[in-house]
Amino acid sequence: METGAITSYIDVAQVTLYAFWVFFALLLFYIRQEDRREGYPLEADQSGFFNRDDWFFVPPAKTFLLPHGHGEVLAPNARRDNADRPVKGTRLGNFSGAPYLPTSENPMLDSIGPGSWAERSDTPDLTHHGDPKIVPLRAAPDFHIAEGEIDPVGLRVVGCDLVVAGTISDIWVDRSEQLLRYLEAVTEVGEAPRTILVPINFGVFRKTRDGSRIFYVHALRGEQFALVPGTREPESVTLLEEDRIMAYYGSGLLYAEPHRQEPMA
Repeated sequence: METGAITSYIDVAQVTLYAFWVFFALLLFYIRQEDRREGYPLEADQSGFFNRDDWFFVPPAKTFLLPHGHGEVLAPNARRDNADRPVKGTRLGNFSGAPYLPTSENPMLDSIGPGSWAERSDTPDLTHHGDPKIVPLRAAPDFHIAEGEIDPVGLRVVGCDLVVAGTISDIWVDRSEQLLRYLEAVTEVGEAPRTILVPINFGVFRKTRDGSRIFYVHALRGEQFALVPGTREPESVTLLEEDRIMAYYGSGLLYAEPHRQEPMA
């Protein structure tokens, strides 16, 4: 027999190749299990039953320790986001993936369509040192508006119907990414003034005919700023609150005005 041969029909190279194939197959199986720790088992949108064919790939539950003493999370688990807040809409067709027609008075608050949000942790996103990442400038003395840039404090927030919704009172920055995230505004619409957050990426600075600047938000009408989800604390925002705020503005692109749900001419 030649060098490396184990028998007349098997040598070391063959065994190595077969061992690699077995290892690679087990690796693929492991990866396919790990990517199913969230969102599985799948749920059929017609029957509502869980996908019974997925049991083989759903991994056993694992406990994850959250940073900054925020407890533990078990995944996968049987928790479903729509268990506590069912979809407030009716299906427009009896086929998989059919869209829903909102049935409530204000779908922008009902977590449907572009206004849906995930049940994220109701705690602020923290820096490596355990401090809230996103805070107003009044709580972040090391940050300031760069020289030559627009200082939005004092500017009016205007909706797509050109109704003044409020006045900007502060700026919220991300201390980890060094980015401007939100504009804090005091509303002038609704039953009483409220302090709300306006995502910076949902608006643009514009000049009016008299030369003054405004912050124009196309997603909402002026009066709809009165119902923007608020924050529990005046100088921090939780992950869940962020999702709900962004969902409200996002849903406005479809639900703020009736014609936005119709086909484009």
